[in-house]
Amino acid sequence: MIELLASPLRWHCRADRARPNPREWDFIRAVEKEVPVNEVPANEAKPTPPLPDRLSTDPRSPHHVSAVFEHAIGIRLNDKERFDVEEYCISEGWVKVPAGKTLDRKGHPLMIKLKGKVDAFYR
Repeated sequence: MIELLASPLRWHCRADRARPNPREWDFIRAVEKEVPVNEVPANEAKPTPPLPDRLSTDPRSPHHVSAVFEHAIGIRLNDKERFDVEEYCISEGWVKVPAGKTLDRKGHPLMIKLKGKVDAFYR
């Protein structure tokens, strides 16, 4: 049984907890903040910072740059795009990827270093 709750501006479905359509998010945010729709700031494109020579996804690493991860990043190794890269270095020509489901004693994935031509880019 699907039970619908009527609110003044939108419907909620308890059965499947459906998320609103992405086109409606600005409208919903405006309604929740009681701001007129025409005053909702558009999603302005942030300027992309330059990609560093070496970058890591691990926040504990000194090579982690959080500003870069606000944008979608792609990594190519030997002209093939990789989606499982945890760390890369362009000048030395290597990437680190997890070795399957193997974990070290602290619970972090074991990494394998793959060598070749590395390209980093924003998608």
